[in-house]
Amino acid sequence: YKPTNVLEPELENAVKELVADKIDDILAIGEKISRKKAMGNLADSIIENLQEKFPESESSILEIISNIERDKMREMILEKNIRIDNRGPKDIRNIKIEPGFLKRTHGSALFTRGETQALAALTLGTKMDEQKIEDLEGESFKSFILHYNFPPYSVGEVRRATGPGRREIGHGALAERALRPVVPNEDMFPYTIRIVSDILESNGSSSMASVCAGSLCMMDAGVPTKSAVAGIAMGLVMENGKHKILSDILGDEDHMGDMDFKVAGTAEGITAFQMDVKITGVSLDILREALEQAKQGREYILGKMNEALAEPRDQLSPYAPRIISIKIDPEKIGAIIGTGGKTVRSIQDATNTTISIEDDGTVQIASVSAEGLETALKMIEELTTEAEIGQVYEGKVVRITEFGAFVQILPNQDGLLHISELEHSRTNDVRDVLKIGDMVKVKVIDISEDGKVRLSRKALLPKPEGADDRKPRDSRYRRDNGRSSSRNRR
Repeated sequence: YKPTNVLEPELENAVKELVADKIDDILAIGEKISRKKAMGNLADSIIENLQEKFPESESSILEIISNIERDKMREMILEKNIRIDNRGPKDIRNIKIEPGFLKRTHGSALFTRGETQALAALTLGTKMDEQKIEDLEGESFKSFILHYNFPPYSVGEVRRATGPGRREIGHGALAERALRPVVPNEDMFPYTIRIVSDILESNGSSSMASVCAGSLCMMDAGVPTKSAVAGIAMGLVMENGKHKILSDILGDEDHMGDMDFKVAGTAEGITAFQMDVKITGVSLDILREALEQAKQGREYILGKMNEALAEPRDQLSPYAPRIISIKIDPEKIGAIIGTGGKTVRSIQDATNTTISIEDDGTVQIASVSAEGLETALKMIEELTTEAEIGQVYEGKVVRITEFGAFVQILPNQDGLLHISELEHSRTNDVRDVLKIGDMVKVKVIDISEDGKVRLSRKALLPKPEGADDRKPRDSRYRRDNGRSSSRNRR
């Protein structure tokens, strides 16, 4: 902005004379595109009228018109309490909210405030979907991610779409910071959450629209957030000792005003804010007034959000993965992973699940299929469960010797079923009762200090009348007592 006295006075007076009776009507046009079009037509007609008298002055004429527009807008606000879209200083544009707008996503919401519209879509993932951050301080991972997209068509432009720029990164970081305090911790909700906010139309405050849409799409997805979060952009016009605080500013009010103060938070307090000022400074009194007015606006927006979706949905989307989290002995991690990851891959392939394992023994199983989850959980429990005295197992006979049979009771553990524990009556040969491959129910009757497991079949059989408890026939029992093998089938 250049003061008008820097420009040629004669040209300035000529432009002001042509603009004077039209600028008020143009600034009263509420729709951004129509207002811009009307202002553009006015500029074209003035340039054409003054071309002969002031040749090659197009850029100066446009600059003078811009200054007049700015001065008029500020005058309307300070003197008449009227903004360029006919709102008062505290008024908020019409709000329309459509949670669940995209039916196939895990969660979504369309948030429209005036001519600013944000479409937020949420995806739930596992721990393996966390974003890896590598910086000078080392390596870290993020389980809550918000990406902000500002395509050219949102402001009626056509240009090449490139990677994220300063605006996308900054606005996305602000919206993410505003929502992070209400995201549940990993113990309560073990998902990686990614929100993508696409700005479909923009006329100011698109980052705060992303905050509102992001909060709503988390609730639509069934994320147990602590509270809803709303955001609002505040403006300031200050001149000649007068000032006005503006709620929910337009793009032009941001451009021609003195402050852009974004405030986001819940009904309880602020979660994030950002301030850009174009003047030397803002007094504490003005800042206090802006925060109070922002609170009133935020509470109004939260009320509208609660009307559309008051609390998180009871269930996750049927398209979202379900996650089961269990804790195992860290020494058993190798049994799940297997040689070169063979075991864990086979479980994932057989059950159509995704399995992640932490060094502390935390195992997460994710799948959209409840049946797949249960099957994978059972397979992991079998790999990590240890035999317990008194428990009954159905196992497979894997080896037979003259003194008994070895029965696989768990995927990684065998036990010795001694010949004297087969039946209540005397057994001369194990093969008279069992053969390799037979499935047999057995009870664990002892586990030695070195982990060898003794089994009994006769403990589960009814005792015949008059039968006496028999001691082992010979010294083979004492010699082989407790002999077993514990095999880790990775």
